[in-house]
Amino acid sequence: MAKHTTYIFSEDARAQAEFYVQALGGEITSVTTYGEVPDANEEELKDKVINLSLVAAGVTFLMSDSMFESLNPGNVVSLCLEFPTEEEAHTAFDKLSQGGTVKQPLEPAFWGALFGQFEDKYGISWMITSDTSACRQSQ
Repeated sequence: MAKHTTYIFSEDARAQAEFYVQALGGEITSVTTYGEVPDANEEELKDKVINLSLVAAGVTFLMSDSMFESLNPGNVVSLCLEFPTEEEAHTAFDKLSQGGTVKQPLEPAFWGALFGQFEDKYGISWMITSDTSACRQSQ
């Protein structure tokens, strides 16, 4: 069985990771810069992040500063977080969507769960939902 870990390329991986940790709870577990890589020769890249690991909302995310190509946010992938309670879903939605663009407010969906979509201030598309059984119990 495979394990999925999201890898996010960023203009500023440290700042983006801090935003996610503050919004979802958790911690940055490791940061490696280009300056720490053996034989790294480019002085201007020494403080750039080559790999960052964080755990937020119980999910592991990997991140890196993008140095060699421009970032082009798109609409082919959304990160979807499913929370066991409506309160956790609302908290995550409200905090992560700050400074971003809400595409669909977090509200009851036809299948019985809370569901909402937004693009965060870093251009990442998110879907937030609550556990469907928790949603049914609250009605």
